[in-house]
Amino acid sequence: MGHLLRSVDGLRIRHPSIPGGLSGNTQAHMPCPLRTMPLAGALFAALAGAALATSANAQETVLGTVDVRSTRDTATLHLDQPTQSGSRTGVTAKELPASMAIIDSETIRERGDTQMRDTLSRTVGLTDTGRLSFSSRGFTGETSVGIADDGIRVTPGAQTYPGNTWGYERFDISRGSASVVYGTGTVGAMINAIRKEPSRTRSYELMAGLGTDGHKQIGVGGAGPIGEIASYRIDVYGHNDRGFRELGNSRGGKLMSRLRLQPNSDLRIDLTADYSLEHPERYWGTPYGPDGQVPRALRKKNYNINDAQMRYEDTRLRAKVDWQVNDWLGLSNEVYFLESDRLWKNVENYKLDLRTDTVTRTSYVYAHHDHDQRGNRLEARINTAGHRAVLGWEMTKVDFRHTNSSPYGGSSIVSASNPDHGVWNSPDPIRPVFDTSTDIDSVYTEDAWQINDRWLLMAGIRRDFIRILRHELATGGDFPHSLNGTAWRLGLTHHLTRDTSLYGQVSVGHDPTTTLSYMGRTKYRLTTGRQAEVGIKQTLGGGLGEWTAALYRIEKDDIITRDPNNSALSVQGGSMHSQGVELSASISPTRNWRFDGNYTYLVAEYDELNEAVGGRSVSRAGNTPSNVPQQVANLWGHYRFGQWQASLGLRHVGKRYRDNANTFTMKAYTVADASLTWHYSDRLTFRLLGRNLTDKVYATNAYNTQFFLGEPRRFDLIAEMKF
Repeated sequence: MGHLLRSVDGLRIRHPSIPGGLSGNTQAHMPCPLRTMPLAGALFAALAGAALATSANAQETVLGTVDVRSTRDTATLHLDQPTQSGSRTGVTAKELPASMAIIDSETIRERGDTQMRDTLSRTVGLTDTGRLSFSSRGFTGETSVGIADDGIRVTPGAQTYPGNTWGYERFDISRGSASVVYGTGTVGAMINAIRKEPSRTRSYELMAGLGTDGHKQIGVGGAGPIGEIASYRIDVYGHNDRGFRELGNSRGGKLMSRLRLQPNSDLRIDLTADYSLEHPERYWGTPYGPDGQVPRALRKKNYNINDAQMRYEDTRLRAKVDWQVNDWLGLSNEVYFLESDRLWKNVENYKLDLRTDTVTRTSYVYAHHDHDQRGNRLEARINTAGHRAVLGWEMTKVDFRHTNSSPYGGSSIVSASNPDHGVWNSPDPIRPVFDTSTDIDSVYTEDAWQINDRWLLMAGIRRDFIRILRHELATGGDFPHSLNGTAWRLGLTHHLTRDTSLYGQVSVGHDPTTTLSYMGRTKYRLTTGRQAEVGIKQTLGGGLGEWTAALYRIEKDDIITRDPNNSALSVQGGSMHSQGVELSASISPTRNWRFDGNYTYLVAEYDELNEAVGGRSVSRAGNTPSNVPQQVANLWGHYRFGQWQASLGLRHVGKRYRDNANTFTMKAYTVADASLTWHYSDRLTFRLLGRNLTDKVYATNAYNTQFFLGEPRRFDLIAEMKF
């Protein structure tokens, strides 16, 4: 521990919201986020008391050559780290009047989370609902929880990229409405995957792992200089997995590369090229019985077909120029191209009959997405006395073609205990169904105004102009559609002390009723989400750690409902709300012990929603949306002794409902994970990882009449080298 990583010359650390910045005894290091889950009552009150009692002097400090160390001695939530994810003004997480979680690569390696869904589902209130779909603050799916790659919003018809964590420095999660920064579709949360950067210091890293059920993975990364003004970063990753289920094999790989040209300190040019190809597990859930439970004997069964296919291919090209014109003005322009190809060929609906020990399979689905996205973002950064502001224009164009075998006919009956998988056989032809062309123009501005030493006012506004043209290939006809949305945020942060900030904010965002590329003949408006949030963020003295708390309420209008007088007619006019408390903490009570955790208590309800049942409209007012848990908690404890570290983690997800009628329940579950790490030397580390130690059978998501089941107990051995 505490191994030297690199040196930084002339590092200047400044905290603009405090007189003089950070205190003179501030140490520059590269900590990793370690959290602990406070008890919702007593510990919260105790920490709040500590917040009011804490005070410290602060002054600006200019450091010379500083050793940056990964000590892991001090737990941190990265509250003093500048972020471009929650705001483009560059404020720190502690200054930001909004909820923000930062998970860095060291924490990801420590927990053994090679998949993004595992990493993100350990953060505050974020739960996995299948593939790369998440639920946050009561809102579920890619139309409410967005994903960006290095700040560029990804908008394919089905979100599957980026799937794994290799090559990324950290993941920033902005909870609540992020529409001011990222536009429509982010009322629940926004996830920003931030990649590792090129460096003039040469370095290499290697990761190789073996695990149960034939799991194999390897990752290689490197950075270094090229000539006098250039540097590079390349990351390569591949995996192969036999799987624990029938037809459970998966494989994939990716290449991430970036070339940086920096002729002087004021001008930087980044050129990026990435490629990814994934063949995930061909699994569409396990059917449950009449009691809503999955028999344990079916855990390793798969009712898909032998020739099922799932294929995700992505190619990305980006170029960015960043020019610091003078002391107060910076300009940047980024142009990018994304090509995504998605293929599904499966049988996707299963119904279990326990009396006959059979499964009826329907919905023989063939679907292909051809998605091209290109865009440009031009931005100006203005820093004047008391103000850090940005002005920007963003253009996005998406061309999308959907090919399928609708109406997905075909059926078969197989044994539940010993299925004959068979092959894909549908009476429906495979044909292109529709094309959509989507143009999005956005203008935005943000300003962080330092009113005085203790008060920071943030204001931002964004206007999105969306034009969609849908061309029906199967039936003929063109259907243009225009959507406009205005998002804004007004927040105030008060620095109670150097280490403690209180904040409040109100914001308005918007979500589409479905993925923009799927918009059809029905001209629905954007839904509107209004949020109010208050919170506290604090760094505890003596290197003890950090903690945050947030209270919020979100109201969302114009969701799709059924006409109360005509159940066959879908209309806008429904509404729902969510409110809750989120706690997170990272504590190091002694040099050898560290804890990190979080806790969320959430109440989400429909205020107005009708569904069609038996030819009539039935109200779901007062019900909880499907796949939304009331409580979510994560806890990790780490104990370090000599060259070894032992870690134990717990994940708890409360009960959820399969449907909006709240008739079927997915039970709450708690899963235990562990790791044992041996730091053999400065350059070589071994990790033994255990997942689901109690071999719990649990469901992560509901789909039609089946549940997606979590992984059983498994173990992995990983070796990491740095040189």
